[in-house]
Amino acid sequence: MITARSTATAGSARASAGGSGARRAARLGAAAFLVVLAAGCQSRSPETTGSIGSAPPSGFASGLPSVLGFGSGGGDARRISRRDVDALGTKYAEAPNDLGIAMRYAQGLRATGQLTQAVAVLQQAALRNARNTAVLAAYGKALAEVGRLQEAAEVLQNAHTPAQPDWRVLSAQGSVADQLGDHARAQGFYDAALKIRPNEPTVLSNLGLSYALARQLDQAEATLQLAAGQPGADARVHQNLALVLGLKGNLPEAEATLRRVLPPEEAAANVASLRAFLARKSGQAADKTARKPAPRG
Repeated sequence: MITARSTATAGSARASAGGSGARRAARLGAAAFLVVLAAGCQSRSPETTGSIGSAPPSGFASGLPSVLGFGSGGGDARRISRRDVDALGTKYAEAPNDLGIAMRYAQGLRATGQLTQAVAVLQQAALRNARNTAVLAAYGKALAEVGRLQEAAEVLQNAHTPAQPDWRVLSAQGSVADQLGDHARAQGFYDAALKIRPNEPTVLSNLGLSYALARQLDQAEATLQLAAGQPGADARVHQNLALVLGLKGNLPEAEATLRRVLPPEEAAANVASLRAFLARKSGQAADKTARKPAPRG
């Protein structure tokens, strides 16, 4: 249940977590390198885990996200205009207790990149509707979008129950766990989601990239190949596959994958970003090797 007290508790948890910042930074090292690659290679706004909406480019098809992407709906949500959002804002100001208006307004805010405002609207909706799992799910994903990951994890665990699990929420929980560096836990969430929704391409895509974050590139490629082969897989899933192919050094196949699913100009831009990232990564590795002290005789 989300209450004003639980929100305050989450805030204190963030404060205590600050003392372990160095340890967390180390855990997030793998995530950071993949996010940099993904941000350059995925020009489309990624769908959230389990198809819940739009977020800043992060390379994860479903998510958080991204590291994994999060969001609020399908393609229609991403095409909402600023004028529509302003109109919803006026309605919300007139009737802040109307849950339907609040949810549509928050969705519009998220779809137009106004993430902090969306969090504020959803926080109030969650305080007023503490047992509404749809509200909690949207609020948890919005928190993850703005980087408030510990709070997001707390809210999302209340957005469904073991008796009635929601595969979308499970996938979102996996996204948060991946961003926190706990890839084994993240993969457990994705596996649970896939038991409910077998071969769901967005969940498979997140699972594949979780393997990549854990440096298990063979498993990552196999999982993403499976995701890309599903009827519902969109271009973002194929983009994620291209990321992993590039990381494995199979740049020709990565480029071919991008060119199959993207318009020519967008594919060319993605290919250029992928090449640039891999070149930087190779240069950094060579620089580290050059700086290693020579072995003593």
